[in-house]
Amino acid sequence: MEGRRSFGFCRVVFLVLALIEISSASLSPTGINFEVVALVAIKTALRDPYNVLENWDINSVDPCSWRMVTCSPDGYVSALGLPSQNLSGSLSPSIGNLTNLQSVLLQNNAISGPIPAAIGKLEKLQTLDLSNNTFSGEMPTSLGDLKNLNYLRLNNNSLTGRCPESLSNLKGLTLVDLSFNNLSGSLPKISARTFKVTGNPLICGPKASNNCSAVFPEPLSLPPDGLTGQSNSGTNGHRVAIAFGASFGAAFSIIIVIGLLVWLRYRHNQQIFFDVNEQYDPEVCLGHVRRYTFKELRTATDHFNSKNILGTGGFGIVYKGWLNDGTVVAVKRLKDFNVASGEIQFQTEVQTISLAVHRNLLRLSGFCTTENERLLVYPYMPNGSVASRLREHIHDRPALDWVKKLHQDRKLNLMVDKDLRGKYDRIELEEMVQVALLCTQFNPSHRPKMSEVLKMLEGDGLAEKWEASQKVETPRFRSCENLPKKYSDYIEESSLVIEAMELSGPR
Repeated sequence: MEGRRSFGFCRVVFLVLALIEISSASLSPTGINFEVVALVAIKTALRDPYNVLENWDINSVDPCSWRMVTCSPDGYVSALGLPSQNLSGSLSPSIGNLTNLQSVLLQNNAISGPIPAAIGKLEKLQTLDLSNNTFSGEMPTSLGDLKNLNYLRLNNNSLTGRCPESLSNLKGLTLVDLSFNNLSGSLPKISARTFKVTGNPLICGPKASNNCSAVFPEPLSLPPDGLTGQSNSGTNGHRVAIAFGASFGAAFSIIIVIGLLVWLRYRHNQQIFFDVNEQYDPEVCLGHVRRYTFKELRTATDHFNSKNILGTGGFGIVYKGWLNDGTVVAVKRLKDFNVASGEIQFQTEVQTISLAVHRNLLRLSGFCTTENERLLVYPYMPNGSVASRLREHIHDRPALDWVKKLHQDRKLNLMVDKDLRGKYDRIELEEMVQVALLCTQFNPSHRPKMSEVLKMLEGDGLAEKWEASQKVETPRFRSCENLPKKYSDYIEESSLVIEAMELSGPR
């Protein structure tokens, strides 16, 4: 009996030690999460004028709740997204300690200094976008260690030196953009489908010389004819010199033309493409967000047939569509955008929206951009809007009487998913509705920006914004007085629910 007790005690001790070992596996020697240490080091090296990284705290245990940080299901930092945040300073080599990173988006800032060689430790990295900064120095050869890299954007910086040969080891590249830097020398053979190097005047094709300068022949110089007293011999010598020079010049010209044709044929066979128009073609490479062609979305919506319209708004019309694989989507076709400056603005909006991950937000799944079109693709919500389900006798669908009952009984602590199962509490529901009402205020200048919406969804500044909005009377609030009699009991109970009914629409 005592032997069994001793054996059981040993098992308990072993399990406790194992749990301690597992829990400390992700900690640094000082007991702090190693990812927290790395992120704080990155924050320290950057200058953040608008305090975007304010909640990056060394005393925090879990960095997954920090702004601009995305974690994987197992709790490791998998994405770092800080585009267009007016950041400056330098990029800390500590980024190499975030070994689970799959996406790094730092474009459209003013970050300077060299690209740290430690970035080559990120073996899981798929997207690296450092474009439109002021990075300088040479490209680190450790970039060739990123075996899973798909998208590499280093354009519009001040990088110098040669493009590292190690990039030719990356076989999974889809896009490499090194345009508008100060790179020089020959290019390695990179297997990317899109390879851009425009705006680098000293760069040249593969297997070229180090200085890549053109070689021109020395001009032909003939000694002056010796003048003799005999005019006939002088004339004959002059004719011989002219004939010799003309023959040599013609032969040399033929050799130059043949050499030029051979060189052009060699360049064509190497399939190295350059943008001769030197126009920057902005592309968005955002992990889960897919880029559709206009033809795909036009076919999916039956040429944007009016029968597929789900709703209209101030920014455009929403259509229902069916992709080739049978997926049902909602396609928002934007209107009234500025063609001159809309491309960069649209790229920034897509980048920002794609980083918004919250269970109260419908996540962007794709986009399309052409010279004259801007489209966003969202998952289709088959249950329609709350307003259409609350109002009776619309499209022969019954109203949700149980929702009315919940409202009348003051039980706003339930929210339903597609299968009508409750999953939200009252506080979350009220906060979500408040954010939605702020985004649909009558005066567009009073509506919050997307960055402010993300902060409010995280619980930062929502109460102040909501209190300030209540002091301004708008036609939207006054319109509640003219609602039909059938909703009078709702107005008496809560104007908040009526506002939620009015703002909701098909997606």
